[in-house]
Amino acid sequence: MAKAFFRLQKFLRRTQFLLLFLTAAYLMAGSLLLLQPTRLIIQQGSRGTSASQALAVLDGMARAGIVDPHPGPRLPVGMDALQEPAPGQRHSPRWLVSRNSELRQLRRRWFHRLIGDQEPMQTAGFKAMKHAADHKGTYVGCFSDDSRERTLKGAVFYDLRKMTVSHCQEACAERAYTYAGLAYGAECYCGNKLPATASKPEECNSECKGEKGSVCGGVNRLSVYRVEELRAGARRRRNVIYRGCFRAPANLTDTFPASLIQPNLTVEMCSEFCSKKEFPLAVLRARECYCGYATGRFSLHNGADALLCSGLHNASSTAKGQYCLVYQTPVQDTRCTDRKFLTTKSKVFVALSSFPGAGNTWARHLIEHATGYYTGSYYFDGALYNKGFKGEKDHWRSRRTICVKTHESGKTEIEMFDSAILLIRNPYKSLMAEFNRKYAGHLGYATDRNWKSKEWPDFVNSYASWWASHVLDWLKYGKRLLIVHYEDLKQSLIPKLKEMVEFLNMTVTEDRLLCVENNRDGSFKRSGAKQKDFEPFTQEMKDLINRYILTVDEALRGRNFTGLPREYVPR
Repeated sequence: MAKAFFRLQKFLRRTQFLLLFLTAAYLMAGSLLLLQPTRLIIQQGSRGTSASQALAVLDGMARAGIVDPHPGPRLPVGMDALQEPAPGQRHSPRWLVSRNSELRQLRRRWFHRLIGDQEPMQTAGFKAMKHAADHKGTYVGCFSDDSRERTLKGAVFYDLRKMTVSHCQEACAERAYTYAGLAYGAECYCGNKLPATASKPEECNSECKGEKGSVCGGVNRLSVYRVEELRAGARRRRNVIYRGCFRAPANLTDTFPASLIQPNLTVEMCSEFCSKKEFPLAVLRARECYCGYATGRFSLHNGADALLCSGLHNASSTAKGQYCLVYQTPVQDTRCTDRKFLTTKSKVFVALSSFPGAGNTWARHLIEHATGYYTGSYYFDGALYNKGFKGEKDHWRSRRTICVKTHESGKTEIEMFDSAILLIRNPYKSLMAEFNRKYAGHLGYATDRNWKSKEWPDFVNSYASWWASHVLDWLKYGKRLLIVHYEDLKQSLIPKLKEMVEFLNMTVTEDRLLCVENNRDGSFKRSGAKQKDFEPFTQEMKDLINRYILTVDEALRGRNFTGLPREYVPR
């Protein structure tokens, strides 16, 4: 009996150890799975796709090694999620709203996955830059920096993850500045005058965010470099932009703070003179060069016929003297670049809502520079934070920001906000912009291979309905709305921006709005328009999108808002 009991006791001890081991192994395996990036593919054609077909595609891709056969948590795919609606209800507002919850889960997961996928790419880019660039400027010293009245204020750049001494020097050199200063390990300032107060060298003690072992200033301290060596080899006119021919103000000397009179004056000479004086505009009339800003007296809104300025340098007639040539120098207009968090919590919780690809980041840039306050975000986008959108890291419900970016829709998500600016863009342009961002980031373009793959039609089929349902939800549940069309904002920047600022209960000066107009593009404008040698939208896609356009246009008019711009609506 005792022997049998001993064997049972021994068996139970082994079993206990085995269970403990299996539990630990199970927990470790679960943790590893959660760390893997989630990959979700919904195969959905224009006629609908069954759940069994979608799962078969996933299984086939898993066997081919394209998709992890055991990924982390995924959006449930079932018959109800992929079943085709009834023909009469396919494009009705009720059906669009009903699809919103599943799309909301999809895009939330997609946003988090995108942020995670971008990190290795950014790190790789930084390594390449670090090895390619050396410090070419001359170190001048450590100086105190007054945030209320900066000495190096010709241009300001942020890179809260990859800032290096070389990056700052090259950025200032491209804009024809003499000095580059770094602070807080991540901020770059440019100018042509040295700060007045020198500090102890040890007070510049912040390591560069993107370069270990290098010093990038400190708290209220600037590490200053002279970059003339870089400037000597730079093409100084590559950032000089022709703004047009304008009628000259009645008194140019009173309008512009700096001037130069010189025989045989050229655009290069005038631009160089104004750049050294740190003014963004160079104005030429015959032998006269004037430097300054766009103001209420000289707003650059009413251009003249270019023929009136032809031969201006060689003309001495009274008629020619009434007009002037205006150029944008490489110098940044800094009258509107200062930004901060709200000093007291906002009583009104305002959303800046849009479909992805509708220009939300650009609208945030305009609002921040017009009001002087940061905007927040329902998400965290490291790329935006690293470029100076500091509200990205603030909790979206802190109420320390002037408004909060969101792409969400649905009753619960919308009713959290007291009011909202609803930004709407042509769905054709929005879909292309979002597809570019999804596959190439904020500033890149998707490859021809992406456009011609099955990913593009699947993207259109899923996201076109989201464009419509997003607007319909905000019209239904939004408490107080300001509708802004991206195209109207782009065409009439200052009037529309004034509406947005007034909606946010803010007042701004005309000069500040003109400064925003001078810096309208920001840091997230794709350079040029990449021309494709094919039409990305098939006729079937156009028919689908056009039906959504008509649905949204009817809903806007039903709420007594102006309908969609004529360029949206099919004729």
